[in-house]
Amino acid sequence: MSTSIDDLLSSAEEPVEETRRSGGGRARWVLRTLGVTAAIVVVVVVGLRAVGLQVSLWVIVAGVLAVLAVRRVTAELSPPPPPRAGARAPAGEEPGTWNWSSRDALRAAVNKWERPLDWCSGNRERFTERVLPRLGELADERLRQKHGVTRESDPARARTLLGEPLWTFLATPARRPPSPRDLAAIVAELEKLS
Repeated sequence: MSTSIDDLLSSAEEPVEETRRSGGGRARWVLRTLGVTAAIVVVVVVGLRAVGLQVSLWVIVAGVLAVLAVRRVTAELSPPPPPRAGARAPAGEEPGTWNWSSRDALRAAVNKWERPLDWCSGNRERFTERVLPRLGELADERLRQKHGVTRESDPARARTLLGEPLWTFLATPARRPPSPRDLAAIVAELEKLS
């Protein structure tokens, strides 16, 4: 299975296809809108008559429909709701340095790496099964983009380009998961590929 860097860094939220409503859905929406309009018109007419004012029924109906239309448009254009208050706060960040609750592609990409790394921090098998293949895919993608080879297509050249420490790390499962410092050094070696 081959995964590109763009796939790894793309947003976790995939565009969702909107389902087309059938005629029954549209009729239900129209009936609901008419019912809500009628109820609001009745309340407004009764309220106006109670204070001694008389306004044309058509003006009230038009006003209520306009308010409902504006409400619907603003609901469609409003940003997504903020995440739940009980969401897990990222560890190690100073409060106020970054809005981690915002929904952006960079945070989604970081989460794709943060969660597996956190999940396998003390488990060699999990690290070997989950994280090591992703690092290998990143190395292959960098090699392919910069030099036109992968570890599988030209192992000798790939080994030379990667360097012995990085090649050994990717080729042999570790006896223990690397420390954050070791992992940072490995990522730095991957970034040096040019």
